[in-house]
Amino acid sequence: MMIRECLDRDYKDIYRLNLNAFGYDYDIEKTKIRLNKIINRTTDRIYVACIDNKVVGYIHGSDYECTYSESLKNIMAIAVDENYRGKGIGRALLSAIENWAKETNCCGVRLVSGFNRAEAHKFYLCCGYTVRKDQKNFIKYFDK
Repeated sequence: MMIRECLDRDYKDIYRLNLNAFGYDYDIEKTKIRLNKIINRTTDRIYVACIDNKVVGYIHGSDYECTYSESLKNIMAIAVDENYRGKGIGRALLSAIENWAKETNCCGVRLVSGFNRAEAHKFYLCCGYTVRKDQKNFIKYFDK
């Protein structure tokens, strides 16, 4: 297994992982555009896990700055192909973001996970993460 920074050519794999892991059927061309924008920002990192040159997982981390905490990295998404789970890929991806956080003098890493993701919650606990609070996620979309 190899962990590397995501490249713009990985957009089809990111699309596939988002669809299969999260059920997000976001337009593939829009995925390509968004990915290119994100990987060119200094505030974000996306790492991919590859086995035999196939992308089998990814993690997206971003700066988390606020007025009530020291600097953190925020995991925006982590997905591993279901055929490759249980092989240390998720841990390796988390380590990549954790190392980036340490390199940039952050005090830690945070993430939000859906209530229904019980297996993911067990995984995060096994990786040393603690549950801080339960919360609801609100969103407001604007008319175009």
